[in-house]
Amino acid sequence: MKIFYKTRATAIGGRSGHTALDDGSLALDLTAPNSGKPGANPEQLFAMGYAACFDSALHHVAQVRKLALSGSKTSAEVGIGQLPDGGFKLDIDIHVKLSGLDEATARDLVEATHQVCPYSNATRNNIDVRLHVTTV
Repeated sequence: MKIFYKTRATAIGGRSGHTALDDGSLALDLTAPNSGKPGANPEQLFAMGYAACFDSALHHVAQVRKLALSGSKTSAEVGIGQLPDGGFKLDIDIHVKLSGLDEATARDLVEATHQVCPYSNATRNNIDVRLHVTTV
């Protein structure tokens, strides 16, 4: 595989610490979910990345298929839960709102995007990901 881009981030202190991109362009304080303290958590950061990546892949697939997609909005809902063996696992819902396409074409586009998106490929067969499509 030819690598087009690579980045690096470093975290210190886990969920109650700090994380930053090594190039200095973004840094965040971290906090555990539902702690009431200011800061982000890893699930929120994953959701942001997945939503942005999926939306970008969506436009790529639409362009390749020469579809007249006039707009899109992608949200990723990321949950975390504990497995019976004590480990933890993510659970994901991708909500895509599309304009300019009929419902069947929109659903086909979202399914095709799920095969192309790097986040979808990284999570396939190890994290439950459900796709939700709305047309306007």
